[in-house]
Amino acid sequence: MSMSDARGVARGVPGERERLVVIGGDAAGMSAASQARRLKSAGELEIVAFERGHFTSFSACGIPYWVGGEVPDRDQLIARTPEEHRARDIDLRVRTEVTEIDVAGGRVRARDVDSGAESWTSYDKLVIATGARPIRPDMPGADAPGVHGVQTLDDGQALIDTLTRTRGRRAVVVGAGYIGVEMAEALINRGYEVTVVNRGSEPMSTLDPDMGRLVHQAMEGLGITMVNDAEVTKILTGEDGRVRAVATEDAEYPADVVVLGIGVRPETRLARAAGLPLGDHGGLLTDLAMRVRGHENIWAGGDCVEVLDLVSGQERHIALGTHANKHGQVIGTNAAGGYATFPGVVGTAVSKVCDLEIARTGLREKDARRAGLQYVTAMIESTSRAGYYPNSSLMTVKMLAERRTGRLLGVQIVGREGAGKRVDIAAVALTAGMTVEQMVSLDLGYAPPFSPVWDPVLVAARKASKAVQQPT
Repeated sequence: MSMSDARGVARGVPGERERLVVIGGDAAGMSAASQARRLKSAGELEIVAFERGHFTSFSACGIPYWVGGEVPDRDQLIARTPEEHRARDIDLRVRTEVTEIDVAGGRVRARDVDSGAESWTSYDKLVIATGARPIRPDMPGADAPGVHGVQTLDDGQALIDTLTRTRGRRAVVVGAGYIGVEMAEALINRGYEVTVVNRGSEPMSTLDPDMGRLVHQAMEGLGITMVNDAEVTKILTGEDGRVRAVATEDAEYPADVVVLGIGVRPETRLARAAGLPLGDHGGLLTDLAMRVRGHENIWAGGDCVEVLDLVSGQERHIALGTHANKHGQVIGTNAAGGYATFPGVVGTAVSKVCDLEIARTGLREKDARRAGLQYVTAMIESTSRAGYYPNSSLMTVKMLAERRTGRLLGVQIVGREGAGKRVDIAAVALTAGMTVEQMVSLDLGYAPPFSPVWDPVLVAARKASKAVQQPT
């Protein structure tokens, strides 16, 4: 069935109400819709948003903690329900998937997921916030019952249902990035025997291998079996069709449940089919106003775009809710006739494995080499508090600085309580373009319960500053 949405036939006529169409009902899309509504009333701007799932404005980053039981209620992860959005005069259509963007005609085709009915909706302004999709390996057994990706609340509920029904207590996590590591912790918390199969030399490829090794040691200390340098070739199933093991070239690992934590790719199949510009990583390319390049009335944000790395000067794809919400604010402002920009990122991220905190910002060594930068490194071990103060814990800080200029390039931190958020000091310094020598003089807060006299980040900066001054 095909219908045409008759509203908005006076598109572009001065004085007529414009229509903003939003594809995607999570962080970027609904932030954009909400910001546009704050700036323009329903009498000035009609807002129609499409979401193919059941939920809107939810925290995907919180799913591992819900699965692991630290967050007891799914609804705690929902910032704003569809009903709350509709109460603000946003025509939000859930369980409705956009299947085509007609750029020349200024319209989108949408399909009701449950009934299959299709219709076209015209737009004056369009926001693409289609997010990212989990990488699902093309191998035998990848779609078998008991194999789960974790991207949406529906995915999280399906995994919890499997964990509740499954009699066995063996879990295999494929991949050791943020999702894989966090899901390994969640499964440990649920009493599972957990094996993580990772094709890299160490977990957390967002870190340099020497820092990833610290994460490896901590994971094994929690009882997680780490299998590095191993590529999964197939997922084996039993007579009932359910998963029974994960196979590599050299071994099989029994599994009653498998979680895929291989990573995500920008969900830009719609954009590609519409002829919109994509970057080297498959994400949409935008200008500083988050407007799709070459298209005056189309914006894009969230996990489906590439953004400028302020340290390397190159485009990157980084799937984080922090960026998505900021993109949405910028897009909503611009779509409503205001002006805002998103200058770029420095690549800050933080995670944990039980009580181990893992943080990074800026460039890794291989990033610096890829960008053609000459650099020095400094690694130090320090404490989170004054050494004599109770419950002080160790942390390791690694810092990269540009040779000769001393410009800070990146920081990685692994440690216990009080370690992770220290990366924010480095994130600010990177954004400001500071040198490690300038960082040494930063006036940071000090008291024995919070830090040694020399904060660990400043100790690393002092060591890096000395390395910069050494002759090549």
